[in-house]
Amino acid sequence: MSSTGFDKASLAQRLVQIVGEDNVLLDEPMRDHTTFEIGGPADIFVTPDDPEEVASVLAACREADAPTFILGCGSDLLVSDEGYRGVIVSLTEGLINVTTDGKQMCCQAGVGLGDASEMACELGLSGLEFACGIPGSIGGACYMNAGAYDGCIADVLKSVRVLTTDGELETIGVEDLNLGYRKSRIADEGMVVLSATFELKKGDPEEIRATMDDLTQRREEKQPLELPSAGSTFKRPEGHFAGALISDAGLKGWQSGGAAVSKKHAGFVVNVGDATAADVHAVIEHVQDEVERQFGVRLEPEVRFLG
Repeated sequence: MSSTGFDKASLAQRLVQIVGEDNVLLDEPMRDHTTFEIGGPADIFVTPDDPEEVASVLAACREADAPTFILGCGSDLLVSDEGYRGVIVSLTEGLINVTTDGKQMCCQAGVGLGDASEMACELGLSGLEFACGIPGSIGGACYMNAGAYDGCIADVLKSVRVLTTDGELETIGVEDLNLGYRKSRIADEGMVVLSATFELKKGDPEEIRATMDDLTQRREEKQPLELPSAGSTFKRPEGHFAGALISDAGLKGWQSGGAAVSKKHAGFVVNVGDATAADVHAVIEHVQDEVERQFGVRLEPEVRFLG
């Protein structure tokens, strides 16, 4: 019996019946599934192959009263050192189909956002250039309305196919998703994205590629991509830039254990060597306290915390 009250062995056996033995792992270290490379074990780690299996897995978890978390690329996630007492449902190996029809492109939730941007370029479809360097998945991008360089998912999204919390399948148009800065109805209501359809524009592949190359170069010059992180650690506070506030507070390079404020871009907390989740939390809290003390602004984390 798990510490959260569900029968771990029984549920694992049920999940094996749904997705097969190779797609169910017990006590899987989450450091292997996050870009921070941090995190203790998940009780059960399951990889469905298609949307039907996702629905069946989530139904089984509901019946077992087991906590569940939907995982994409793990690019905005800090998992605790103790891990996760529940079921992680990973979508990035099974839900990776892409179809196109004219100017529309439909991507399943596990497709990498950068991969979708590359495919659009090859097809001569413009609109996803901004996403070329974002390390998340399509599902996660819709969940948080991911964006960069003056572009965001809301600009090009037409609709999403989701599972509601009671297991119903729905297709929801972008106008009904309440997309805002790092927020969505998907997140607010705990929906699970299965696929997203984008409305793009015909363009010159060479011009699209040139734009993507420029954005990639700017990202590489400014961001600490050589070190594990979860991307921008803090949301942009109204009227300010988080990185500038942190830098002005004299916190570049501030370190606790194996985690530090990046010396290259103060808006990133990076894993400089065997960092624990506790190390990252210590850096985040110190940055929040110092920026608030010096400038009266309380930074809000963009990173999601699990466990």
